[in-house]
Amino acid sequence: MEDDAPVIYGLEFQSRALTSLAAESDTIEFLVGTQSLKSDNQVHLLQFDEDNNSLNKKVFRHREGEIWQLTTSPGDRQIFASTYSKIVDNKTQFYATVWKLPEAEDDSANEPEIQGEDEHSTQAKTLEPLCQLEDRGFGSVVSVLWEPQSDGSRVISLTETHILLWDLNVSDTEAKLANSVALEAKGHPKFTAGRWNPHHNNTQIATANDTMIRGWDVRSMKEAYKIENAHNQLVRDLDFNPNKQYYLASCGDDCKVKFWDIRNPSAAVLSLSDHSHWVWSVRYNQFHDQLVLTSSSDSRVILTNTSSISSEPCGQLDDEKDSIDGEREENSDDEDELDDLNDRNKEPLKEGVLATYEEHEDSVYAGEWSTADPWLFASLSYDGRMVINRVPRAVKYKILL
Repeated sequence: MEDDAPVIYGLEFQSRALTSLAAESDTIEFLVGTQSLKSDNQVHLLQFDEDNNSLNKKVFRHREGEIWQLTTSPGDRQIFASTYSKIVDNKTQFYATVWKLPEAEDDSANEPEIQGEDEHSTQAKTLEPLCQLEDRGFGSVVSVLWEPQSDGSRVISLTETHILLWDLNVSDTEAKLANSVALEAKGHPKFTAGRWNPHHNNTQIATANDTMIRGWDVRSMKEAYKIENAHNQLVRDLDFNPNKQYYLASCGDDCKVKFWDIRNPSAAVLSLSDHSHWVWSVRYNQFHDQLVLTSSSDSRVILTNTSSISSEPCGQLDDEKDSIDGEREENSDDEDELDDLNDRNKEPLKEGVLATYEEHEDSVYAGEWSTADPWLFASLSYDGRMVINRVPRAVKYKILL
């Protein structure tokens, strides 16, 4: 059974910021941000056309600085936040701004072309700034965390030393600081990553500083738990299991991906060592949480089955069996292959690496699942190459059947 070929999109500038549109469940869309010191940076809105296996793009100017992170509002597909750096007083400072994508009819066709810039820049529209999410008294911004499954009115900006909780009123382009807490520990540690917990009524977040992971209650801004020496080196990213509360994934510079039960954080429940260099990103599939996507400086993206600690330990979804019949009608060419696959593969998926994707030639800083299609994901490497890939069909059908 042949899999669809990957779709590759190239940006003119180096890039490391990628996200899917959290509020979009009908179309497959991603945002990508660039890192250029010499030219205006850009945000690319990319929509995947499944019928033609191609990408449609819209490009927007981001003149504030190099983009390090993009996150999108769960309540409005046009609103997102960027974390970016720029030089102020001969020092590199990090900021965060909430933006709005221009309306579809506002093509800004009359904006002047910029001489000497690439074709993306000459066609780019200008983003609408809504509000900033930083206070210089709290230091440089590391990342922005939107409250999951909400209207997007609560956001956390993580600075190097503080957690800042904001109430957003986008219509009034205002961000009000509702609460804050400082990271107090020996050695002046700095936050490197954070993730909002989608369980427990959105009352908890997890953060990483150096080799430690901490949990926080956002109501009291007090520490709820901590995992000391979670990794042997710097922790780069975190993600919560969307379907199984208490389970948290982490990755870091020790080339490992680890999974934790935060009720008993003394030891990881599972540790993976499939990458050969720093692991920059770890993401649970939002619908089938046994599928975990990781990306690394070894230029590889790896899809792993962790069914033993997932909400689907047998690798089966009884309530989705009917969906495969509809898929057969839409993909009649695959019906014979599917029947043959079903006859030969009754056993559930084996634990471990399911697929390794090697279309990148540089460090892969981000991997993100589509919010509209659970079987499709994007990855981004520093050389500006974004790749759209799919879960192998054999894996997909084993999960569904």
